[in-house]
Amino acid sequence: MRIGLFGGSFDPFHNGHKSIIEGALRSGNLDRIVVIPVARNSFKRGKILSAAPYRYYQTLHAIEDFEDKVSISDIEFHMPGISYTANTIRELLRNGYDDDELFWICGSDILDSFDKWREPEELLKMVTLMVAHRPGDDSAENAKEFASKVKLFEEKFATKVVTFEIDGIEVASSAIRADKDFDDVPKAVREFIATHDLYSKDPSPLEKVSDEAINLFYELSIVLMDYLGEKRLLHTINVALYACKIAANNGISCDKALIAGVLHDCAKELPDNIQKAYAMLADGEDSKLLSHDKLWHAPAGSHMAKELFEIDDEEILDAIKYHTTGRGNMTPLEKVIYLADKIEPARKFDNLEPIRKASMTDIDLAMKLCLDEVSKKFEKTHKRMHDYTYDCYRDLV
Repeated sequence: MRIGLFGGSFDPFHNGHKSIIEGALRSGNLDRIVVIPVARNSFKRGKILSAAPYRYYQTLHAIEDFEDKVSISDIEFHMPGISYTANTIRELLRNGYDDDELFWICGSDILDSFDKWREPEELLKMVTLMVAHRPGDDSAENAKEFASKVKLFEEKFATKVVTFEIDGIEVASSAIRADKDFDDVPKAVREFIATHDLYSKDPSPLEKVSDEAINLFYELSIVLMDYLGEKRLLHTINVALYACKIAANNGISCDKALIAGVLHDCAKELPDNIQKAYAMLADGEDSKLLSHDKLWHAPAGSHMAKELFEIDDEEILDAIKYHTTGRGNMTPLEKVIYLADKIEPARKFDNLEPIRKASMTDIDLAMKLCLDEVSKKFEKTHKRMHDYTYDCYRDLV
């Protein structure tokens, strides 16, 4: 089978990416295409890229209209270290693609920068480059320049390049992020961006986070794909970033808020028996957090964060442990995580906007407003609040 591989950061996935896929399919050179979102980009490090699951899942939804002709691969999320294309291809060859003819789909800019890639000659032994050409207004001159570049590339690397034409769409992910204009992204991506409040006009809360914490956050967001499904994982990343925002506005450690936030639900989708076992290890058999199976994931997550992810900061571990119920005498960080869990952008509970607004200036007022809503919910369902939640509510009221 002739398979085209299309890799990229997709931050965001836009109509230019879609045009490349459409052109590659239209060329007749391929049986199908596999889109490979970069997990850890070798050229774009630090605070430049959005968390990898955001980019993966928006791309997944963007290509759904192509049905069985186009699929997505999370292979780079299961590989250690920086996402170098040559290593990704080797991994694909080890995982069922060794009998296929592989093509690496890319834009024409690769013709000028390919020698900067890691192991370019080895890469060309495994794949054939399939380069997109976008005709310009001066199509004859444009075509001649493009053909010349292709010929020079083929001579330099002693290889054959396959070319194909795409619709002329002038768009770049960096410009979309800068301008906050999402007209040039597919509808599914626009909806995804709106739901999760990506590429906000507000200053990024990550600007106040240390490089060490941001790198850990990005790494954890990738590793957690093995433990959480789409909805829960995106929620945890939303909580982490919103917690960071609350912390930044209230003089609380952004580093701790970010890490506690991304790990607060890390045990949520473990089997019940493992959740309970971990919860008991975190807090002993008599803990009130063991009183209901819906509470187990919080202390279980605290244990998991410590033992599996090597988090040894007790303040972070306690913020994870009490994020569902709260407790009396909560620390500022515990309040941040409790609030962020309830009011992150994708949450659709009633009366969230006043709580969100208060959380930026007065965290105790935000907690009171939030617990008022929690109390109403329990009253409406004729259920009793957890003792720890009641203790927290009493402190504030």
